[in-house]
Amino acid sequence: MKKQIKNALPATTNTNLVAARGVNDETSLAQYIQNVQKFPVLTAEQEYEYATQWVKNHDSSAAEKLVASHLRMVVSVAYDFKNYGIPVGDLIASGNMGLMQALQKFDPDKGFRFSTYAMFWIRAEIYETILNNWSIVKIGTSANQKRVFFNLARAKRALGIMDNNLTDDQTKQIADYLDVPENDVKRMATRVGARDLSLNAPAHNDEDSHDMLSNLADNRDSIEDTLERLEFKRRGYELLRKHLANLPERDREILHARRLSDPVATLESLSQKYGISRERVRQIEERAYNKLRDAILQDANK
Repeated sequence: MKKQIKNALPATTNTNLVAARGVNDETSLAQYIQNVQKFPVLTAEQEYEYATQWVKNHDSSAAEKLVASHLRMVVSVAYDFKNYGIPVGDLIASGNMGLMQALQKFDPDKGFRFSTYAMFWIRAEIYETILNNWSIVKIGTSANQKRVFFNLARAKRALGIMDNNLTDDQTKQIADYLDVPENDVKRMATRVGARDLSLNAPAHNDEDSHDMLSNLADNRDSIEDTLERLEFKRRGYELLRKHLANLPERDREILHARRLSDPVATLESLSQKYGISRERVRQIEERAYNKLRDAILQDANK
């Protein structure tokens, strides 16, 4: 599937668009970043126009313009994850794969900007790359194991558990809290708490066997806390898209214009657009917001 997506865009004679394929052996990271910054940022109207041409007519030129304009966004997201021990070039390549997936699945008539939609796929692909490279031993293969990996730190905080070595009773508490088997909690707690060790690491703790790096404190957030936050955001975006789509068309458009757009549309401009009073626009916005909020909270607590 990924190979098909990677090859979704035909080869182009524009050498700058090689950037869409990612950083390769012949392109330095600095040169790549310089190349992607040459592409203009599209307006919402341009995004819609190019996306529509691609979806309806498979216009490769429109698709290239749409993808190229978002390559700088991929670079920006990749640099957010630069401290996870994975080369930035690899993260960019993963993010570009996510961008291609977004291109294949995007529906411009849903009312979302392509940049908003693509951000989810870019992060998801980079997210997957981090998981796959966290350890030479696969972190988890089942949904339960992944749930424990992403939510273990949150569950421990909620239950007031401070110990790294879990007792049987603490393991049961976490398993009940996350609604997963105790064995998954026990196995994942051990995996998360211990990284792979290099064969070049000092064998003893005496002064002669220490190296300089072993004495440096790591002040970064733990990977489980960071990935937990990413999972929380991903879930939030998922619920927002799901329930926003369930709103009546006018309610959705007004809410999007008032709460989800930059710049925010004025009550006056919307009242003129829909032929209603400013107060009526405000009421619709408030009603749609409350309905969306209640639906998301109800779904999140299931």
